[in-house]
Amino acid sequence: MSVRLSISPNPLRRGVRQTRIILEMIKFEHTVFMLPFALMAAVVASQHHWPVFWSKLPWILLAMVGARSSAMAFNRLVDREYDARNPRTATRALPAGLLTVPQVVLFTIISAALLVLAAYRLNPLAFALSPVALLLALGYSYTKRFTAFSHFFLGLALAVAPVGAWIAITGRTDPPALWLGGAVVCWLFGFDILYALQDTEFDQTNGLHSMPAKLGNVRALLVSRVSHFVMVGLLVMVGLSAGLGLVYFIAVGLVTLMIAYEQSLVKANDLSKLNLAFFTLNGYISVGLFVLTLADVLLRA
Repeated sequence: MSVRLSISPNPLRRGVRQTRIILEMIKFEHTVFMLPFALMAAVVASQHHWPVFWSKLPWILLAMVGARSSAMAFNRLVDREYDARNPRTATRALPAGLLTVPQVVLFTIISAALLVLAAYRLNPLAFALSPVALLLALGYSYTKRFTAFSHFFLGLALAVAPVGAWIAITGRTDPPALWLGGAVVCWLFGFDILYALQDTEFDQTNGLHSMPAKLGNVRALLVSRVSHFVMVGLLVMVGLSAGLGLVYFIAVGLVTLMIAYEQSLVKANDLSKLNLAFFTLNGYISVGLFVLTLADVLLRA
């Protein structure tokens, strides 16, 4: 007679399920919006020092993941009551009861600690500025309570990625990093306004601030388009200040066409193509710009 021992798969299944819920909560797939700009900055800063790039790349990646994960988790924490009231967001993990507040608090702390640890391993300036990065990343979540420029503060939070990556490689700030950071601010400012169009009435009713809630959809769209126009100019300045070549400027031209197409998809009274404009095209923009910038640097090496 033999006795068969088995370990219940339930704990493993619960762990996998909780991980999936957390990744969905922080929209991990949206890392594609931030990470390519960080890698782009690191590549341009390292174009004559590739060993430095490869030695610091793991810590740059860890810093970016930690910063974004802590920011998204914190946003879900502070917005959980608003999310519960909004039919569009009521199924998110916290209002739906899929995660508890202590769980999300712990995840936020661990993610923030990863950013600080990575910054410590990179260089003294990165470590010294890590609290500033966290302040921007976490503080954005409160801005929609008092200013219609909350989209701008989101842009500042994500601009930490390319500027931080440049500092990680060089230990200093230089004009190309600042131009690129500015381009990210304008890019985020523009497309976050588009995203906010779907919550115009909810924001007005619940005392939240956004450009659509303040200006109406028509004028908010105009602000978005102006911001994206400025972004293109700042990308040109990145290329000029960093001495980039023809392939990079072709990339900027392609980005301009995609931005124009993105704007054409969204109308003040028709948001049916918002997901294509917000998710798909912006993913192409960030990844495509990085890939062609890398190609430009490698071709001129």
